[in-house]
Amino acid sequence: MNLAERLQVSRAGRTAAPSLPDQRAGTESGMATGPATDAYAEVRTEARAFVVKNLGTRLADSSLSDEDLRALVTVELQTALTKIDTPLSAEARARLISEIAQEVVGLGPLEPLLRDPTVTEIMTSGPYNVWVERAGKTARTDVAFDDEKHIRRILDRIVSRIGRRIDESSPKVDARLPDGSRVHAIIAPLAVDGTALTIRKFSEDKYTVDDLISFGTLSPAAGEFLQKAVAARLSILVAGGTGSGKTTTLNMLSQFFLPHERIVTIEDLAELKLDHDHWIRLEGRPPNIEGKGEVTLSALVKESLRMRPDRVVVGEIRDGNAAMDMLQAMNTGHEGSMGTVHANSPRDCFTRIDGMVAIAGMKIDQQAVYSQIASALDLIVYQTRMRDGTRAVTQIAEITGMEGNVISMQDVFMRPADAVGASVPLRPAGLIPNCYQRIIDSGQTLERGMFLKDDEVGSATRWR
Repeated sequence: MNLAERLQVSRAGRTAAPSLPDQRAGTESGMATGPATDAYAEVRTEARAFVVKNLGTRLADSSLSDEDLRALVTVELQTALTKIDTPLSAEARARLISEIAQEVVGLGPLEPLLRDPTVTEIMTSGPYNVWVERAGKTARTDVAFDDEKHIRRILDRIVSRIGRRIDESSPKVDARLPDGSRVHAIIAPLAVDGTALTIRKFSEDKYTVDDLISFGTLSPAAGEFLQKAVAARLSILVAGGTGSGKTTTLNMLSQFFLPHERIVTIEDLAELKLDHDHWIRLEGRPPNIEGKGEVTLSALVKESLRMRPDRVVVGEIRDGNAAMDMLQAMNTGHEGSMGTVHANSPRDCFTRIDGMVAIAGMKIDQQAVYSQIASALDLIVYQTRMRDGTRAVTQIAEITGMEGNVISMQDVFMRPADAVGASVPLRPAGLIPNCYQRIIDSGQTLERGMFLKDDEVGSATRWR
C-alpha cells in the first residue's frame, strides 16, 4: 500500500475536518513524543525520504552554507508535498517543513534549545529523556527524538562536520558545533539506555571583565589586578571543577593580551574565542580507525614553540606530557602563558599535575615537578560552581616559591568559605603580593590599598 492509499484509508475513518491538529502544542521541539496521528507521521517520513533521495550527497556538501542547504531542502519538501494529497492544513504543512528542515540541516528537536539563550547545557539520556540547564539548575523538558535512530542521525551529522566518527567500534566522541559549543556523546554498547549526548553551549558574546564583575564572579579589585597581571606577563593557571566556568574566565583574561603579541592556543576541541588579530588556533586529533594519526596536546605544545609565540594558551591540561611541556615553555621565555586544569583547590593543582606526570610514565620525581611548577607559574585563579548554581572565582593565590619540598603560596583575594552564591563579594586577603613590584616595573599602575582588608584601610570598601 503506497502513501496515497494509506492516506485515503486514514481519511475514510476520520470524522473531523481534513486538517491534522498539532499534537505537540505547547512543547519545545514541535516533534511528536506521544500518539501523533499516523497520517502525519507517515507524511513526515515519506517527505524526509524524498528530500534525502533527491539531494543525495549535496546534503554533505561543505561548500554550501546552512542557509543555502536549508533553502534547497525547503524547495524539495514543497515539491514532495505537492505530489501527495495530504490532509494537512497550511499551519501543519508549515510546521512539517520546519521540522524536516531542522532535522535534515540542523539538529532536529534540539534546535529550539540551542536557540534559547537561557539554556547553557543540553543533556540526553536516550532519545526520550532530554534535560537542560538554566541558571545553574537542571530540569527535564518535553523534547524528544522519534527513536534511537533519529538521535543517531543527528549525532552523525555533528561529528561528520569536523571529520570525526562514532560507531560501535568507536562508541564515544568529543566534537563541537559551528558556534564552538562542546559536544560529548556515548552510544551503545557503552550507553545501555540509549545515546547519552551532552552539549555545553558557549555564549556568542564574549564576556568582558565588567560582565564577570556584574555577575558577581569577580570583584572590581580582583578584576583590575588580573588585568594588570596579564599585561605584566604573569603566567596564570585557571583551576576548578567541571562546569565551574574555567573557559569563560580564560577567554576573559585573553582580552588583556597586547595587540602586537603572537598568541598560540592549543586545545583538544577549539573552544576559546580570542578577540585578537595575531592568533593561531591548534586543535588535537584523535587516532583514526586503525589507531593512527593521533596528534596530542604535548606534540602541539612542542610545535607551537617553533612558531615564535609570545604566549601559549593550553585550553585544558589533561596529561603529564602536555603539563611538563607547558611548564618548560613558561620557563624558557614564554612568560604570560596560561592554561586550565581540573582541581579541587589551588593546592590540589600541584597534586593533579604530579599525578598526571606519574600516569604518563615520566620518570620525574615530585621534587623536580614541584620545582618546575614553582618556577613557571605566578598565579592560580580558582573557580567554583556555587551551591545555588552560580559560578564564581573563590580564590586568587600567588605562588611564591619553594620551602623545602613544599610549594609556598599566599592568597591575594578570597571569598568566605561559607559563601553560598556569587552575591558574597571576593575580598582582599590583606597581603601585598610579591608580584606587585613586577607589575609596577612593567609600567602598570596599581594601588596598594586594593589588597588591604577593610579594617586596615578605610577606603578599601570601594574595592569590594
